[in-house]
Amino acid sequence: MSLKVFSVRIATASVAVALSLLIAATASAQTARTAAATAAPVGAAAASAPHRSVASRQQRESTKAKNHYIAAWGVDKMKVSYTASGNLIRFSYRVAEPGRAKILGDKKFTPYMLSPRHAAVLQVPVMDKVGMLRQATTPQAGQEYWMVFSNKGNLVRPGDRVNVVIGAFHADGLMVE
Repeated sequence: MSLKVFSVRIATASVAVALSLLIAATASAQTARTAAATAAPVGAAAASAPHRSVASRQQRESTKAKNHYIAAWGVDKMKVSYTASGNLIRFSYRVAEPGRAKILGDKKFTPYMLSPRHAAVLQVPVMDKVGMLRQATTPQAGQEYWMVFSNKGNLVRPGDRVNVVIGAFHADGLMVE
């Protein structure tokens, strides 16, 4: 085995370890939030209300979250979609400010989709003749861009919450539709 291949394998292993630590930290934070949200209810009316899990609620992004992603990363209308076969998960977004959104289309950053619930890391598949299944061009304002993540084994399903990581960009708690 050549030294170059060996160093690439070490780098890949270190990225996998870092991502697994990130998943563990996210899962423990989610567990703490869920435990705090399901603490003993006050009053008789609250005691009779049925318990619903946090992940099953259909919630859209708040106005504050939308403004944060536009100000910090120049993107809005982020959406995570489950494909018909379930083998791919599509992440799409609209560019509001091209200068800030460059990182999402930069080829030097590898995108990951993290599923804290399943402790899974999904990657963008690479085709032999096509390359990575993502759009990596200079972003233009008002244009919608996408990338797909391999969901082998159908670990991520509609209703699950996922995190998208591309370099320094983090979109947390996106619901798979």
